[in-house]
Amino acid sequence: MKTLFRVGTARRVLPACMLTAAAAALAVAQTPDAAPPVFKANAVAKSTKAINYRHRSGSTEIDFGGTAIMPKANGHAKVDSRSGAISIDANFRDVGAPTQFGVEYLTYVLWAVSPEGRPKNLGEVLLDGGKGNLKVTTDLQVFGLIVTAEPYFSVTQPSDLIVMENEVRQDTLGKFEIIDAKYELLQRGQYQKLTNVLRLAPDPSVPVEIYEARNAVQIAQASGADKYAADTFKKAQDTIQQAESYLQRKQRKPAIMIARETAQTAEDARVIAVKRQEEEALQKEREAAAAREAEAKKQAALEQQQREQAEAERKAEEARRSQAEAAKALADAARAKAEADQAAAEQRRLQAELIATKEAAERAKAEAAQAQAAAAAEKAQREAAEAERLRQQAELEKQQLRAQLLDQLNAVLETKDTDRGLVVTMADVLFDSGQYTLRPAAREKLAKLSGIVLAHPGLRLAAEGHTDSTGGTDFNQRLSVKRAEAVTTYLSGQGISQDMLSAAGFGDTLPIAPNTTAAGRQQNRRVELIVSGEVIGTKIRLTAQQ
Repeated sequence: MKTLFRVGTARRVLPACMLTAAAAALAVAQTPDAAPPVFKANAVAKSTKAINYRHRSGSTEIDFGGTAIMPKANGHAKVDSRSGAISIDANFRDVGAPTQFGVEYLTYVLWAVSPEGRPKNLGEVLLDGGKGNLKVTTDLQVFGLIVTAEPYFSVTQPSDLIVMENEVRQDTLGKFEIIDAKYELLQRGQYQKLTNVLRLAPDPSVPVEIYEARNAVQIAQASGADKYAADTFKKAQDTIQQAESYLQRKQRKPAIMIARETAQTAEDARVIAVKRQEEEALQKEREAAAAREAEAKKQAALEQQQREQAEAERKAEEARRSQAEAAKALADAARAKAEADQAAAEQRRLQAELIATKEAAERAKAEAAQAQAAAAAEKAQREAAEAERLRQQAELEKQQLRAQLLDQLNAVLETKDTDRGLVVTMADVLFDSGQYTLRPAAREKLAKLSGIVLAHPGLRLAAEGHTDSTGGTDFNQRLSVKRAEAVTTYLSGQGISQDMLSAAGFGDTLPIAPNTTAAGRQQNRRVELIVSGEVIGTKIRLTAQQ
């Protein structure tokens, strides 16, 4: 961030009318039942014009136009592209007091927004009778300029109260681009939830920098800085006390200087706290995934033991049946032999009776053979039926696991059941625009997905990157491959074996919606994860492009 330049000689004190309104708001905020402060950053999409101020191309001019919330505001700026940096000399007119949006808004900040949606705080816009000017530099070359109302000058992300935007003049030099910048900000009304947010009193001699510092300290505390960035937050508390002490001794200049240091320190503490809370949440998710994996392994071992026990019991039952059948066959053979012996004895008495006895013996032998053949056929039929039952049971278990995985994955990302396997779709918003860097939301969802996959050994994941038709074919192909590889690299870092991962990119060759609309192009910018494996009855089949 470049050095902030303070311009103008007006005293920065709150008007009496503003303090009266603030005192009324304070009376409501100090009620005993007031709700505790809650801060939550929401993603807001905002489009503005960005200009490529070609390197060392000299000077050009742009205008500023007011937005719907401050339509009369206007201004212009001279932009000078020189070696090393770009200087901006901006002047603003007809700008109303920021407190019209709420007593918590005390100042204005000029921002440069890159085409990828990265905002940079260029400096504080100080007003004198509705006018203000600011001279700053930036290392960006392609950017749009906006002015927002803020609670203090050192914020690191803009609010959604955009009062002015840059406008291209007919004589503006540069290459124009339309950017769709998505960034996280505190929406209007969040600061009002603080009890006694500004500690306002109708004292016009108090510099507004003191109120900005109080704002910054309380916002940092509401964001958890006292717990997650204790050292930095303690420094902010110490400096605000120093500033208040200077103010009580009527030492105005040192009070303002220390108050501005407090605002910057408090913002640093807030940023550190937010980052550490995100890291803490991610660590808890990893630990939960490891616990789920251990439980899944334990359950799998128990099920394997039960299957082995059932198989042993089945084999023992078959052995018992075989022994019974053999005993019956031996008994039948013994009976036939006895009958044959009896027939032979009778033969000596009567030849006719001998013939009859011989025929009876042959008949008994045939019946014994028939009985033995029937027993063998019955055994074969039972074995075939058991094999079919086991096959159907295995197929049912695969279908049940497939349905379970579909529900679990759908709870994280949109998932469809296809012939290729379970297709998990990662939308374009989970990557930086035109980049393959995973956003925090993408890493969080992939961490949850990896926990689910690790709980079911044998699953394979194939990442397939896709883009819209914007841009060149080679660029789209490289971007789709890089995004797919970024996903598999992250999954590998979560503990999934490289042997179970693959990545491929198809550029803009496989759209799922027309590229003629913004909505269609957004659908086409995606990464699809195909989850497959024998455990759910599916193998990955290569497409013609692969």
